[in-house]
Amino acid sequence: MRTESGAPTGLLERRGATRTIDGHVIACVASRDSNQFAFATAEGDVVLAARDDFGDAAAWQVQTVHDGAILCLAPDAAPTGFLTGGDDSTLRRIGADGAVTDLVRGRRWIEHVTTWIDAKSTPKSGVIAFASGKQVELRDAAGATTLKVLEHPSTVSGVVFDAKGKRVAASHYNGASVWFVQAKVDTPRRLDWKGSHTGIAIHPGGDALVTSMQENELHGWRLADGHNMRMSGYPAKVQSMAFSRTGKWLVTGGADSVVMWPFFGGGPMGKAPVELAGMPGVICRRVACHPVHEIVAAGFADGTILLEDAAAQKVLPVRGAGGGAISALAFSPDGTGLAFGTEDGAIGIVDLAAR
Repeated sequence: MRTESGAPTGLLERRGATRTIDGHVIACVASRDSNQFAFATAEGDVVLAARDDFGDAAAWQVQTVHDGAILCLAPDAAPTGFLTGGDDSTLRRIGADGAVTDLVRGRRWIEHVTTWIDAKSTPKSGVIAFASGKQVELRDAAGATTLKVLEHPSTVSGVVFDAKGKRVAASHYNGASVWFVQAKVDTPRRLDWKGSHTGIAIHPGGDALVTSMQENELHGWRLADGHNMRMSGYPAKVQSMAFSRTGKWLVTGGADSVVMWPFFGGGPMGKAPVELAGMPGVICRRVACHPVHEIVAAGFADGTILLEDAAAQKVLPVRGAGGGAISALAFSPDGTGLAFGTEDGAIGIVDLAAR
């Protein structure tokens, strides 16, 4: 199916809504209850879109949250709400109603924030981790109590919890550090590899940790024995990576196809990656893995977004080329919504719920 202009018709036109705002969209995420998406811009603004308004972009709420650039965005350590960090040295909480409160007023930029929640506990308990310079600070879910401050050898470039919330890991120059959240004595496990590490991901089963590099490659460690895993051959820097729901695949950008490294059968060592369909000559900038099915969303430098099912060998266009590069991409935790943002301020949500 094609539009009159000749561009492919995608899901966004049939089941979505889009809007243009001022500024580069640096991130988008869904709340943990899947009832809201948030988009953050480098200009300090946040856009909130409630589930009832996914199809009505005019109803999405826009507000200025930081006096300067927003550097990071995450779902709160609660069923609703979000956290943002900025170059105004503040960490702020945004409620589902849009109310903004300060959690931290520091002296350095807050560049990374991530959260973990115990979905099985009642009431739900969680942890907040945020990075400022060489430090990662852990706070309780309310954000009021500092649990510990973890020092690193250089500026932290990424922070992630494992699936059980037992460990928190940070990437930095010359490797990564892994800490136990509940440890009485904080002694990190250092994972060493020379070079500039720019981002981090941890396997859903806790089996491996992977960092993106300033060079066009990834580096990983098998956590059972610290064995090194090098994943190279990319034509561009990998700006986005994510493990699939089961941990079978590490899905990455950095090429004009979607590159997936196998984390089964002894992989990725000695095994070639699988490449899903892409856009010839156009670099994949963002990837996201569906939380329920083995489906991948991929966003490209020309604005294209594709949904891909590797097992079924199916590719579904979401958005055609045009405008800025995809700079943010996220599924809702229940898998019924997909949100995106671009470098030139386009934002959108696609309703994937069964009809």
